[in-house]
Amino acid sequence: MARRTAIEWTEVTWNPTTGCDQVSAGCDNCYALTLAKRLKAMGAEKYQNDGDTRTSGPGFGLTVHPSALRQPYSWRTPQVVFVNSMSDLFHARVPLDFVREVFKVISETPQHTYQVLTKRSSRLRKVAHLLEWPANLWMGVSVENHDALYRVDDLRKVPAQVKFLSCEPLLGPLSDLKLAGLDWVIAGGESGPAHRPISSDWVCEIRDLCQGSQIPFFFKQWGGRTPKAGGRLLDGRTWDELPARTQPSDLTKPHVVIA
Repeated sequence: MARRTAIEWTEVTWNPTTGCDQVSAGCDNCYALTLAKRLKAMGAEKYQNDGDTRTSGPGFGLTVHPSALRQPYSWRTPQVVFVNSMSDLFHARVPLDFVREVFKVISETPQHTYQVLTKRSSRLRKVAHLLEWPANLWMGVSVENHDALYRVDDLRKVPAQVKFLSCEPLLGPLSDLKLAGLDWVIAGGESGPAHRPISSDWVCEIRDLCQGSQIPFFFKQWGGRTPKAGGRLLDGRTWDELPARTQPSDLTKPHVVIA
């Protein structure tokens, strides 16, 4: 059975790997690191491997799960799937052969749409030509501030059918952002006890750039102590635009559990 998620821009999560290490400012208040610690304490089988205390933590050591590769074949209805909400598929310790196995699953289940998101854009760029890219795979990079803009250039070199940005948590202006070659942009503020502030000017600048370039824009949240604390309205409305080249199932229905 697929795992439902509260993430507004997807339907379910699938984690063939778990665990990660912090690499940039966007990782400072990582929700997955906090959740992994809790899941380890609860005895969850996939979260018993501890990571480096300097960059990771309890239950968050990078671990591959070959047994998880069979899950998408069993889902009875088409799903929009966020791959590795609890990890990064292009982490240096994920063997390239395992990445190929994940891509093979995606290729063999074309009824589903898969969203892969990474901060390791350099490795993504370097291995992209060694992978076969299914049409139902959307490839994205996280861009939280100006220092992460290089990831956009790396993404442009990848032969994915749909390329997208996740500007969340948005930590600064992205005035030098260029959208050529991209298909979708998500933006949002940080949530949690230590959440960092977001400026409406930063969000509107990205939204306006998307509108000028006719690229779908999805505003996830303002953030705050909880994900829903600040709401989702921007200039009096929600922004839930999606890439035009797909027909995902209903993304507006409520989802309740993070897997």
